[in-house]
Amino acid sequence: MQPFQLPEFYMPYPARLNPHLHRARTHSKAWAHEMDFIDVPQHGTVIWTDDDLASHDYALLCAYTHPDASADDLDLVTDWYVWVFYFDDHFVELYKRNPDDIQGAKAYLDRLPLFMPVDGVITEEPANPVEKGLKDLWERTVPAHSMDWRRRFADNTKHLLDESMWELLNISEGRLANPLEYIEMRRKVGGAPWSANLVEHVTGMEVPARIALSRPLAVLRDTFADAVHLRNDLFSYEREVLDEGELSNGVLVLEKFLDLPTQEAAEKVNDLLTSRLHQFEHTALTEVPPLLDEHAVDPAGRLAVLAYVKGLQDWQAGGHEWHLRSSRYMNTGALDGNVLDGPTGLGTQALRSLVRTAPQRLRGFTHVPFEEVPELPAPKSVLEMPFKLALSPHRADAQEKSIAWARKHGVFDEGVWTEEEARDYDLALCSAGLDPDATAEELESSALWLTWGTYGDDYFPRVFGRTDLAAPKIATDRLAQLMPVDGPAPVTPVSALERGLADLWARTTAAMPRDNRAQLRAAVEAMLHSWLWELKNHRENRVPDPVDYTEMRRDTFGSGLTMSLARFSHGRLLPPEIYRTRAIRNIENSAMDYATILNDLYSYRKEVQYEGELHNLVLVTRNFLDVDHERAFAVAADLANQRLRQFQHSVEHELPALFTEFDLDADARNALKAYVRELEDWMSGILHWHEHVRRYDKDSLAKHFGATAPQVLRGPTGIGTRSTRSLVAKG
Repeated sequence: MQPFQLPEFYMPYPARLNPHLHRARTHSKAWAHEMDFIDVPQHGTVIWTDDDLASHDYALLCAYTHPDASADDLDLVTDWYVWVFYFDDHFVELYKRNPDDIQGAKAYLDRLPLFMPVDGVITEEPANPVEKGLKDLWERTVPAHSMDWRRRFADNTKHLLDESMWELLNISEGRLANPLEYIEMRRKVGGAPWSANLVEHVTGMEVPARIALSRPLAVLRDTFADAVHLRNDLFSYEREVLDEGELSNGVLVLEKFLDLPTQEAAEKVNDLLTSRLHQFEHTALTEVPPLLDEHAVDPAGRLAVLAYVKGLQDWQAGGHEWHLRSSRYMNTGALDGNVLDGPTGLGTQALRSLVRTAPQRLRGFTHVPFEEVPELPAPKSVLEMPFKLALSPHRADAQEKSIAWARKHGVFDEGVWTEEEARDYDLALCSAGLDPDATAEELESSALWLTWGTYGDDYFPRVFGRTDLAAPKIATDRLAQLMPVDGPAPVTPVSALERGLADLWARTTAAMPRDNRAQLRAAVEAMLHSWLWELKNHRENRVPDPVDYTEMRRDTFGSGLTMSLARFSHGRLLPPEIYRTRAIRNIENSAMDYATILNDLYSYRKEVQYEGELHNLVLVTRNFLDVDHERAFAVAADLANQRLRQFQHSVEHELPALFTEFDLDADARNALKAYVRELEDWMSGILHWHEHVRRYDKDSLAKHFGATAPQVLRGPTGIGTRSTRSLVAKG
């Protein structure tokens, strides 16, 4: 008996088979023998036999996922997949079945980058079949590619290998990831970004380097990766969870997090898989074309991007078809039917997919704004907070100075904030909790940044609303120019938002090293671009996909900005690569997510009922799970607490390992410990501010928005617009 029945998958793209399949099968079998993958014991264990390789049929996988590849390219890509699956099984047998040998596993993984030089030749001699295969493949693949592609491919291959340690540590500790952690880490360990690089190889065209790391291309890569991995989790649950004792499986994660029976958890994973594919399509259609225009990408570059998008779609369809057939997975009866009643024949599978998932897709575009929010639990009653609050004694002074600063730069003259509202919002109180040990000058600077960021967050939807994105795009471009890394700004500020940023930039960066100025500018720009993303969703009346929302929410909240400022206080003690490690990213991202989710809990009524907002995790959860306010609120609160516990786990377990791995001296260790304490202050201070500020409670909402809500819909004003807003608000 299978542990659950496979759900009906969304698959609108037809699977096609490469005509060179037989040749690839013959070639990959000979290559696997040459690399010692077959019948060669590893630490006394035979990893694969000829029967294993034949039944898994990786040539069939590649023939389906790369239907248009040349015979030579199909041979090469098939060898890569034979290698990566052999590595996975090799690592399972040597280390996952014996999870206590952490040092041996780390030493094994640490050698593999020696066989992936971005430039130069491989000088190390392989010591096992995995190293031997990687050396051969690297030397056959990278000469045809640019340095940019090589770097991306090397990084993604390294992530795929390194994050196996994350899975191993979780098995060793018996620890199950929370959903956000799982999606984030599975993206790396699952290897789909690596597969996306091979799609470029097969098309013979590289995505232009200047847009390869842009949001639209990143979303295409990440949605592709998430869909590939979630589909694999459904097919491999029986093998991984019941046979191997694996904890890195999305069905298991949702089964435990949402407290669902296995079948229902599998259905929810399939819903998330569908949502990620919908996000892929939405991004390809609505974000990629403007990106190409904005960067003036030439015809050859546009063709490369289109080939990349098509290649990723081919991979989705082909990967699904292979999972239905490979003996590696749970697929009994999957080819016998498992379809909706209705017509059959060419094109009908795609039609059934579209029809079956239409309600889920439509929910994302049919939310009626300004709905009334029922009474919900007080957020503080459901949120955990183990860290002790401390407040700066300079709070009152910082408050008065931030009000005077806002008045001086014209913040109260633009119709978005009044001085009374700014006092009610009391951003200095938030700063006093974020940095209780700050000097008076440091606290003032923090309060000014929070005032500017919060004002901007309110300003953009109020002023630009659901109109065309051209005006807000010009506004963000001008704001970016007011943050010169070198020399004077090329534009003169003309609005309160611009004057405030120009003043803050000059104050903050006057004595700052150039690299820190560049990092700070990147953090502010990320926040500005995220505000455009919110406006785009409002223009489409689109409730975001849950994964896209949680990842973008870190930017809309300004988390990167405040954390960048905290880093600079001790950044000179630490090399930049420390901040790129898994441990620090886990610590930072879990802290960010706790803070953003608690904000969504406190602001749910304000945003959904009074502002017609679409960007709130409670609403996103309601839309995705198709549940009521109360259930969505409880799920969001549970996720916040899970992220807080992950923060504590990473500090307790991953940070000491980081100290050892990089052989950090006492000063560097103390700097990182101080940074962790600042993040603890950051979370407790944000919670305290939300609990005491006059911005989210019922009385404050009535005061700021009027006794009844909503009064207006964000958007244009003028003669005749009030009646239009009324009609839209009523549905």
